[in-house]
Amino acid sequence: MEATCSYTLRNGMLVLLRETHSAPLATSWLWYRVGARNETPGITGVSHWVEHMLFKGTPHIPGRDLDRLIARNGGTFNGFTSHDFTAYFETLPADRIDLALQIESDRMVNTLFEEEEVEHERTVILAEREGHENDPEWWLNEAVMTTAFQVHPYRNEVIGSRDDLLALTRDRLVAHYQTFYRPNNAALVLVGDFDASSLMVRIERYFGDLPAGPPLPPVSWVEPEQQAERRVVVRRPGPAQYVQIAYHAVDCRSPDFAPLLVLDAVLSGAKSPAFSGGAQMNRSARLYRALVETRLAAYASSSFRPARDPHLFEFHAMVQDKHTAEEVERALLAEVARLQEDGPRPDEMIKVIKQMRAQIAYARESVTNQALMLGMWEMLDCYSRADTLLDEIAAVQADDVRRVAQTYLTERRRTVGYFLPI
Repeated sequence: MEATCSYTLRNGMLVLLRETHSAPLATSWLWYRVGARNETPGITGVSHWVEHMLFKGTPHIPGRDLDRLIARNGGTFNGFTSHDFTAYFETLPADRIDLALQIESDRMVNTLFEEEEVEHERTVILAEREGHENDPEWWLNEAVMTTAFQVHPYRNEVIGSRDDLLALTRDRLVAHYQTFYRPNNAALVLVGDFDASSLMVRIERYFGDLPAGPPLPPVSWVEPEQQAERRVVVRRPGPAQYVQIAYHAVDCRSPDFAPLLVLDAVLSGAKSPAFSGGAQMNRSARLYRALVETRLAAYASSSFRPARDPHLFEFHAMVQDKHTAEEVERALLAEVARLQEDGPRPDEMIKVIKQMRAQIAYARESVTNQALMLGMWEMLDCYSRADTLLDEIAAVQADDVRRVAQTYLTERRRTVGYFLPI
């Protein structure tokens, strides 16, 4: 793997450059250390909304021209918001990568926030939320998160609550933008077919004179330790019963992070190292054999994702007809108990480490994914984790997996949610 060069501009912006000459492509990712984690009650969804507004243009590049500019130069672009960060990327032919620098340096300080566009995006985001509300699992996840997290903003959906989306003003969006969308809160990551030293000169030209932002508000949420199991039931129209079980776990900087990743892989298969989570089914994994092959569940999966603050180890299942949520919960907890008692078998450890090695190799295949991994880890911890994670995983032993199952998958740390159709 090629080395990553690190620079810090005088305004505080971090720049990470990785040369790779396997294809005449380059990708630029601009990351901001802001997301739903930085929001308080009354302004949930503000980070996601600001992300939308950066596609609406500046005095120099109208929003309607962005698609045309990128497409005409043979590229792709997008952006997204999570709980822990916001990111924008452009992947282009290597000789056109300056276009990405031009776009991102411009909208870092010159986004317009025209009142008409703000109101248009209010309608778009409310419609997006309404689309989520057609999904029973979305309702169940919202209920489980707000039950498991009593204080921490991880309890809130990134898209925000409907009431807050209706109440947020243009001035509040602009204040959020002017606080967090500044060089001292950003990291620029470029990977591709370029010469790092000459590219750095151009980066200085585009970003070096941009003013640093104000001091950043401290983020010091501490979730009180859970003292007993919590339960929540959602009753709404839907096609089936669903079960979600969540245990309070650790952040990605904990020494137990890698063993919990391996535990997740033992239960339901290896996931992408970029955004672990979601309902995936590996037919040789324990949950598939115990719940899907036995026809208790249409699917069953576990998930554990990297996060800046302590997050959750989760289970998700859709109950098959003629069975109940209670039966599925018992089956899930029985698999947990087996791992706590016996740990994973040697052949399971060999298999899941091999699977995880393959997932990391896939994530390194494209310049876009390499930059994604570097930037994501810089937001959560340090960019070097993108290259050392495989070593961390390879060092995990079966006893480590058994120990973290015993430590974290306990009744006191557990929140159980049912979706029961009416």
